[in-house]
Amino acid sequence: MSSDPPYGMMDYVLPLRWEDDSGLEELTAYLRAVSRHVRVIVVDGSTPSLFGRHAAAWRGLVVHAHPADDLCFANGKVNGVITGMRLTRAEHVIIADDDVRYDRPALARMDALLADAELVRPQNYFARFPWHARWDTARTLLNRSLGADYPGTFGVRRSFFMKMGGYDGDVLFENLELIRSVRAHGGRELRPLDLYVRRLPPNASRFWDQRVRQAYDDLAQPARMALFLSVLPALAACVRRRRYGLVMAAAGLAVGLAEVGRRRAGGRRVFPGTAALFAPVWVLERAVCSWLALGAALRGGVPYAGRRLRRAAHSVRWLRQKVSRNPLSIGCRLGTVTSPSR
Repeated sequence: MSSDPPYGMMDYVLPLRWEDDSGLEELTAYLRAVSRHVRVIVVDGSTPSLFGRHAAAWRGLVVHAHPADDLCFANGKVNGVITGMRLTRAEHVIIADDDVRYDRPALARMDALLADAELVRPQNYFARFPWHARWDTARTLLNRSLGADYPGTFGVRRSFFMKMGGYDGDVLFENLELIRSVRAHGGRELRPLDLYVRRLPPNASRFWDQRVRQAYDDLAQPARMALFLSVLPALAACVRRRRYGLVMAAAGLAVGLAEVGRRRAGGRRVFPGTAALFAPVWVLERAVCSWLALGAALRGGVPYAGRRLRRAAHSVRWLRQKVSRNPLSIGCRLGTVTSPSR
């Protein structure tokens, strides 16, 4: 990557909350590379000892700050995002999880697209493909076949974000909440299926930890949740009646849909062909976890960071009603943050 900064009008917000520093060296190398092209703001909710270690590693490289004290959303990521947005200066801003890895062409494309939209929703793909990454990629491919996936990064226009007052952080599916809040305020959303942004795969343990929580997200999309809740009863009925042909046909349909998603917008260059074969496995997993998620909802919500979150995300209709009554009622009134380190 060139050291010439071509994107003087872009900032990059990275909300972070680590419990160990096993990835510090790799992340520091990435931040060093990306900071040549954008101004990077890391909002760090890690423990004091880890925060101090990060401050030493990133001094002079990024703006490094604690989450703002006045933000107390249940979803800590939103506290980090809103704090970071308060510290931004540029109109075009990238918000990205700590496992997202932009390259120079993706930064340039994001900058260009934000000239015509308030929110840009790119497409993540895994940098490596262990078995669980192929399994999770099947979800991505099915989402692409019927619309678009939910990435771990967005591009937003700062002025619009500040005008709408941020977004509600007392929800589990914070990415969907941001998307719907932008729509409720009349913002334009772009979903370029060919804007591919690399992402590091989680380890297998974290993959398993996320299964029920990701299924819980579907409570914010009732039709989707109802579809997955119907899979196990339908499968049981087919097995009881020995209609194994229907089961095989449904599995074939899932693979076919995933392959459609893989082929859209040049996806074959970043998604392995074997990922589509995991589609029936992912559907069965989501079917099981949907019932577990429903049970969690009946018990008061899904466990998250030591508490329970009941709501996955607000509906667009509810958000629009809130906007019509009070344009700044969705999130919080955005102020300023002082004393970040750099």
